[in-house]
Amino acid sequence: MNEKIKVGIIGCGGIANNKHMPALKKLGNVEMTAFCDIIEEKAVLAKQQFGTPDAKVYTDYRELLNDESITAVHVCTPNRSHSFITVDSLHAGKHVMCEKPMAKTAAEAKEMLNAAKETGKLLTIGYQNRYRNDSTYLKQACLNGELGNIYYAKAHAIRRRAVPTWGVFLNEFEQGGGPLIDIGTHALDLTLWMMDNYEPKMVVGSVYKKLGGQTQTANAWGDWNPQEYTVEDSAFGFITMKNGATIHLESSWALNSLDVGEAQTSLCGTKAGADMNSGLRLNYVKYNSLVEEHPDLNQQGVAFFDGSTQEPQDIEAQTFYNAITKGTPLTVTPEQAFVVTQILEAIYESAKTGRPVMFD
Repeated sequence: MNEKIKVGIIGCGGIANNKHMPALKKLGNVEMTAFCDIIEEKAVLAKQQFGTPDAKVYTDYRELLNDESITAVHVCTPNRSHSFITVDSLHAGKHVMCEKPMAKTAAEAKEMLNAAKETGKLLTIGYQNRYRNDSTYLKQACLNGELGNIYYAKAHAIRRRAVPTWGVFLNEFEQGGGPLIDIGTHALDLTLWMMDNYEPKMVVGSVYKKLGGQTQTANAWGDWNPQEYTVEDSAFGFITMKNGATIHLESSWALNSLDVGEAQTSLCGTKAGADMNSGLRLNYVKYNSLVEEHPDLNQQGVAFFDGSTQEPQDIEAQTFYNAITKGTPLTVTPEQAFVVTQILEAIYESAKTGRPVMFD
């Protein structure tokens, strides 16, 4: 029997417990042998639920990285520490799965990208929405040229009242922003991936904090504390690409709108269009008639996944470890995730200065 890959978890909070560790637990060739959190109790609980009996617990991630038996680490910390933990992990000889977004700033993301190139270790970012059935179906349609040249798109990440009130989500210093960097990043990643267009030319952004100061919120996760709400409650971007294509990005945790939905994209091409607003829909002209198609995704399989489940986070984990053990391609490359961070940062910068941000 082949020896299992030993994995370390850095950051044992919500995203680790709800996504990364349950997915890893399902993989037969992986075992979690080290857990790190600045709150030791969280690392201990993670070990008890997901680790091997002899798994180690740390409060300093650098001590975890000294363990030469660990092949890969999952960075599941607040956004502020994504970059330096990932860079240190790569230089310690570990492959890295870093939770989205790649980093708070483009400069930090570039350091991660450079470290991956310098070390030759694998780096991927946790954009698990690419692995949904509707996403994989639509991506294949795009690859086959069924939409033609995609020249206009919308990236949707709109919640009416669903502000995350736990952890550090409301803390600008730790996270770098609110809904734009939290859920807008998923919608933008999907949109760029479908278009296969990673060359932005100009970004104009608007960022609002209009509802964060209210006290009666009707929020899905209970009222937020206005004093702790240091990030935006909505943000919008207008992005033009070097080939002339246009993307409209919309994101909110709290917005007086009934047009809600997140991690969705709408695409308009020269041959057809598609959107994810009411399930996956494609629209085109056939025999001089307007046609609307609703693919049945219930029976769809995922060709590159050989496990027993079809949850996006499970496929994400399997894809990463297939890349490590079999040399198969990563679905989310650091180069792609870097462009997402560049655009998000440009939206914040444009909103702050009131001017467009131009790319070289």
